[in-house]
Amino acid sequence: MAAESSEPPSPTGSARLPPRWFIRAAWVVHRAIYNVSGGRLGLRRPTPRVWGMMRLHTVGRRSGTARIAIVAYFEDGANLVTMAMNGWGQPPPAWWLNLQARPEASVDLPEGARDVVAREANGEERERLWAVFRTLEGGDDLDAHAATRERETPIVVLEPAAAKP
Repeated sequence: MAAESSEPPSPTGSARLPPRWFIRAAWVVHRAIYNVSGGRLGLRRPTPRVWGMMRLHTVGRRSGTARIAIVAYFEDGANLVTMAMNGWGQPPPAWWLNLQARPEASVDLPEGARDVVAREANGEERERLWAVFRTLEGGDDLDAHAATRERETPIVVLEPAAAKP
């Protein structure tokens, strides 16, 4: 199994991404669709070939303000798995920085809300989960896109939070 490249991007690399303004506009439109539809549109369950979409609720690491991001995921047993990428841009997404400061979060899934605790996958677990992302829609370009980043893309595991007594 090939590992994600940590080499800087080559100017002739095969990764083709839309311009940053387009990616940011797509995020705004996605959130608007979710909000305007009252949550009826914008989330989806994953299938064996297509990643799902969930709303991730975090708390701002500096502001303490509630933050929400819509992110792709797949299920790994009881866990939800996502990538901490920022439209393949260099900086890590704010939601990942927030989770590193405070791993307790919640998610909205098509079937309802769930409390979770975040952690980064490492070693063999990371490689196994990265390989799953390769099998999903768009995964054939995953390694090329990852190679455009200067640092390794974290794989984030969202484990069910322990039930409160």
